[in-house]
Amino acid sequence: MFECDCFFGLVTFTILSLFIWAIYKFSKLDCDLELLLLTKFGRSLDNYHGKVVWITGSSSGIGEELAYTLAKLGAKLVLSGTNKERLENVARKCVEMGPYNDSNVLALQFDITDTSCHQDQLDRILTKFGKLDILVNNAGRSQRAFFQEITVEVDKALFDINVFSLVNLTRVVLNYYFEKNPDGQFAVTSSTAGIVGVPYSASYTGSKHALHGYFECLRMELGTRGIAITMLALGPTFSNVIVNAFTGKLNEKTGKSHQADASRMSTSRCAHLMAIAIINKLDEAWIAQQPVLSMHYISQYFAPLARKILPRFMTVERMNRIREGK
Repeated sequence: MFECDCFFGLVTFTILSLFIWAIYKFSKLDCDLELLLLTKFGRSLDNYHGKVVWITGSSSGIGEELAYTLAKLGAKLVLSGTNKERLENVARKCVEMGPYNDSNVLALQFDITDTSCHQDQLDRILTKFGKLDILVNNAGRSQRAFFQEITVEVDKALFDINVFSLVNLTRVVLNYYFEKNPDGQFAVTSSTAGIVGVPYSASYTGSKHALHGYFECLRMELGTRGIAITMLALGPTFSNVIVNAFTGKLNEKTGKSHQADASRMSTSRCAHLMAIAIINKLDEAWIAQQPVLSMHYISQYFAPLARKILPRFMTVERMNRIREGK
């Protein structure tokens, strides 16, 4: 009897220890479990070598850092944005970092909301490189405002930038994929706000949910075709996105920057994980530090519980602390 009690005690202790260890390891994660496995056992990032990748919104922030990451891996880059000077600076740095000369980096300065020029921009890419392998839909703007203070003009402006411009560009590129590149790929920079109802950013949250709706519909329509879609749900990351974020009024920006002691994910780490997710053609990847990553899991797998707990938890002060990684 004593030996039996000792055996079961040892088993219980082992299981409990493993459970505590698993919780500890999960608390340190900054990406979902599938992506974590691919960081160790996935396709080599060397597969980017020679691929033509178009990154919209690449003159700053996450798009800029992703450009540097892919340049080092030997990708041929198309960089687009609205600020010509910053775009050319990023292009020059990509040339310095990569194995190619400046003929393998193309900078396209244009307003992505001007959908009438999308076909012309693609034609310029095809004239220079002869192909396009991956479109990274990264352009977009954020927001900070209470729901009741947001004007419909802001809703429309955010959807024009974050949704309709990206969807139209995707359609233009999709037609090219159908005709010339059946193995093409789309990557979409989404957000925690595309998975969870993030408070104090209603228009932004709505726009990111809309992106998931559009691209999941496209995924279903593509069926067994070889064209891949990778949705990238990012948590708080160091970038200048908050400076230009919308408020509740049109033509008004927050003008704020991240606090000096903020511990958001670095853009370099974020870009590295994005690169892994894209080259492995993940359907969806969650890239976020804790506790935001846990919010993804709770909202996805325990939705009724999330709807009861999160609204009580997400005060303005607490949400601001989470956004700053505190």
